[in-house]
Amino acid sequence: MNDSIKMETSVSIILPAKNEGESLNKLLPRIRACCPEAEILVVNDGSEDDTIEICNSHAVKVISHPYSKGNGAAIKAGARTATGDILVFMDADGQHSPEDIKKFLAEIDNGNDMVIGARNKKSQTSFPRYIANLFYNKLASYMSGHKILDLTSGFRAVKANMFKNFLYLLPNGFSYPTTITMAFFRSGYSIKYVPISCEKRTGTSHIKLVKDGIRFLLIIFRITALYSPLKIFGPASFAVFITGLSYYAYTYYYLERFTNMSALLFLTSILVFLIGLLSEQITFLIYSKNQKDDN
Repeated sequence: MNDSIKMETSVSIILPAKNEGESLNKLLPRIRACCPEAEILVVNDGSEDDTIEICNSHAVKVISHPYSKGNGAAIKAGARTATGDILVFMDADGQHSPEDIKKFLAEIDNGNDMVIGARNKKSQTSFPRYIANLFYNKLASYMSGHKILDLTSGFRAVKANMFKNFLYLLPNGFSYPTTITMAFFRSGYSIKYVPISCEKRTGTSHIKLVKDGIRFLLIIFRITALYSPLKIFGPASFAVFITGLSYYAYTYYYLERFTNMSALLFLTSILVFLIGLLSEQITFLIYSKNQKDDN
């Protein structure tokens, strides 16, 4: 880590953990060796193993939930407690290399607001998950208007004051990376992707491919509706209009008349577009107000 980061900013490393004692016993010494001056926070999300004892033996701060609240809830608890100017989030299962943290901090020091570790194809745990992530990346890139290389990566560094502004948006489940990435892009903050390779995790993954996959998809649409509604309402309006036009062409050719259904579809397309336009204006006003409040 360069001198400007050491002297001018403080760093908090946050690890949400649920039954990751075995992995933490190996991971925590590596983090301490790479970032001796950083604050290390382990958020114990209702673990039933020796996670707390392992953390205490390595003299790191532990935040404990009485029961499992979810990965996103652990992230939020860690962010609220952290004292660093820069927050580094990484998994506690041993997949992420602490040695990559220095690269993230260097990019933050270069003027980026958030730095995300972009996994390569070999780092994906399974082919179906790789295909799912590829789909999410393409869809989110369209919705946000920016190229997104790894939407669901949990290994990232971010400026604390900016991240905390979006805590109210973050879900309690595993889709927090999706939400914060989309929110940062739509808010005009600078995001940098850094290629990383993931190691084999210790233990079993807590992510459910279908359930969490559907949640990721809904999050993309929810955040887009919040920051750029026309990205959703525009195509929907166009689809309804084309349907009405096609139906009108059919009825005109076979029945030689303009039907009520065609009129209803045309009116619906106009209403959907106007709702999107109104929503766009409302979100613009809300965003402008938030920007003034932050300043």
